[in-house]
Amino acid sequence: MLPTPQRSEAPATKAARFGTTQWSLVLRAGQGADEALLKLCQIYWPPLFTYIRRRGHAFHEAQDLTQDFFAHLLEHRTLRAVAPEKGRFRSFLLVSLKHFLDNEWHRTQTLKRGGKHVIISWDDLKPEDRDQLGPSERMTPEKAFDRRWALLLLDRVMNRLRSECAAGRKEKLFEALKDCLTGDAAGKSYQEIAAELHMTESAVKVTVHRLRRRFGELVRAQIGQTVDSPVKVDDEIRDLFAALG
Repeated sequence: MLPTPQRSEAPATKAARFGTTQWSLVLRAGQGADEALLKLCQIYWPPLFTYIRRRGHAFHEAQDLTQDFFAHLLEHRTLRAVAPEKGRFRSFLLVSLKHFLDNEWHRTQTLKRGGKHVIISWDDLKPEDRDQLGPSERMTPEKAFDRRWALLLLDRVMNRLRSECAAGRKEKLFEALKDCLTGDAAGKSYQEIAAELHMTESAVKVTVHRLRRRFGELVRAQIGQTVDSPVKVDDEIRDLFAALG
């Protein structure tokens, strides 16, 4: 079970340094910045593809439809109507995708794979992403979408934390302790981990506590980039962690 992230007490400037904010990307994409839309596609392709697959579409058809959806956003400047005060970006994307599919846009506007409007190549996805994009028989399309969104968010947070540790020359320490952040240390006790790292058990526990606190701060910062106000961060955290089950 993943630990519930603690409320961050880090200064706002620290959160602001956590990459380019998603709302910033959305607003730039809405103004017609192609590179911003490309970045959004790269970030949010997996949950959208997962949703389409759970709607019953075949693998390659789901690839086409995901491409078509982003091309639709680009061609119709749909993102112009988006603003942080209008709600969660996750909800906006899902509602837009449902509308796109329900109106059977692909029947009249399908873009052929390999055509000039291809935005994201399947080959650009990491192998682990491809492996996780199949349908799950136990989930509704909406739940599959939320779960994939949550996994994507945690992956981005984990990569950010890894980068911070690497910058502090503590990447080896991070790799040894990263499973402790999600409550799964691969069956190893703190005593066993301490022996492997040539540290005391107490020192390992203190380090894990600090990493978990920073992990929670980064989760809050990342989620804060996709909701319309800080007060809704906790609601989004609850929803996404519930999606992980």
